[in-house]
Amino acid sequence: MEQARPLRARALVVEDDPMQRQMIGLLLEESDFDVIECASAEAAEVVLQRDGEDLDLMMTDVELAGYKDGVELAHIAKRCNPALGVIVTSGKPLRRKLPDGAKFWSKPWAPLDVIREAERMVLARVGGR
Repeated sequence: MEQARPLRARALVVEDDPMQRQMIGLLLEESDFDVIECASAEAAEVVLQRDGEDLDLMMTDVELAGYKDGVELAHIAKRCNPALGVIVTSGKPLRRKLPDGAKFWSKPWAPLDVIREAERMVLARVGGR
């Protein structure tokens, strides 16, 4: 009889810098996340509309390729899935309000912080189910 594979947490990483996007993705994959990577808010919005309820975490930069930024994307993400853990990062001060429950991280941040916060958000979400 085949044994069921445990469900892995799912993360959406939105970053227009390919090196940073890949680094965040690898960090999360090492923490047993399935990762979807997008370079723009517009591409991420398609993922959110299709799979938003199945995501546990979204990490996005404020400045992105395309017409929308990470703050707008955070609001879209929370509308698609209010329980979604959202982290918005930037090397500049945040000048606009994030949706309730979203967190802002100033760059640079430590890779271990990404892992810890991702795991904390998943535990909080699973506890709320």
